[in-house]
Amino acid sequence: MSSRVAVVLGTRPEMIKLAPVIRRLGERALVVHTGQHFDANMSQAFLDQLHIGRPHLHLEVGGSTRGAQIGRATEAIEQFLLQEQPAAVVVQGDTNSGLAGALAANATGTPLVHLEAGLRSYDRAMPEEHNRVLIDALSDLCLAPHSSNADVLQREGIPSDRIRVTGSTLLDSLAMIMPTAVERAALVAEHNVQPAQFVLATIHRAENADNADNLRAILSELVGLPVPVVLPLHPRTRKRADEFGLHPLLDQLSVCEPMGYREFIGLASEAAVIVSDSGGVQEEATIVKRPVLIVRNSTERPEILGTFAHLVAPGPTIGARARELLAGGAALRAELQALPYPYGHNATAAVVAAIDELSG
Repeated sequence: MSSRVAVVLGTRPEMIKLAPVIRRLGERALVVHTGQHFDANMSQAFLDQLHIGRPHLHLEVGGSTRGAQIGRATEAIEQFLLQEQPAAVVVQGDTNSGLAGALAANATGTPLVHLEAGLRSYDRAMPEEHNRVLIDALSDLCLAPHSSNADVLQREGIPSDRIRVTGSTLLDSLAMIMPTAVERAALVAEHNVQPAQFVLATIHRAENADNADNLRAILSELVGLPVPVVLPLHPRTRKRADEFGLHPLLDQLSVCEPMGYREFIGLASEAAVIVSDSGGVQEEATIVKRPVLIVRNSTERPEILGTFAHLVAPGPTIGARARELLAGGAALRAELQALPYPYGHNATAAVVAAIDELSG
């Protein structure tokens, strides 16, 4: 029986969290890149920085509708699995790429492993919520980053023998890629800001980027902050800002192109506050020990609310809470520094052991 493992990815969060797994699997890993993130700065740059290497199958489903992405990727991955006959398929998170990999595994009878299982926002307006529920239901092994996620899976009726609490591989990934103190200082200088005296923001989710009122409110609050705001602008958000006539607001922020992961995580570790609607950034904040304002109605990581993370709605709450956190200064950073990483250690070894358990 083959010992090879098909690892399906297509977005930045998947690349980041699957990179340590791919490296540990070595030549056993068959990397499938769906191309869901098709911009070079959002895709190939991350593959290069994370030393993932050239994918064995590289699709180009990015830029199409959700249904088209899932359908096209599922069909192509199914054919790849039939050809390569791997011992297992590994997917991560809540993306269209992950769901396509899960459906293809199910269609071919290939054992399926889901990293980051059991996360729930309970917001049915989010496509990601539907993706993660479906992937968990299809998975032969659900690898939960936290015990609370395992509890969720059990409440939903998934048998305990299909659940493992492995922790998150993000800590291992950042250990591979975190810039040195000298490199971080250079990054800060490059963006014309001072350490711990700027805000780093990312906005890309549909409920924010595709809603003119929400996007205007978010950008207005960022503009009103008393410190510079560095905003790597997601292609989706840039397109919507053009359509909504919001460039006068963007012009008052330090807008830049989407950046490589080393640069982003380096800046995040030097920021005073992070403002984001990203799921991954919430967890990254627990490693770089910085407070993050989550511009969403709910979070799939409730275990960090009130410590590293704070939910805010688009509008004045962003500015008010950001000012409170900025006022916390060095004392707040010291408080967060003392908090342990909530998602375990040595997760990559636990994940690969679980994969081997299923595929062996």
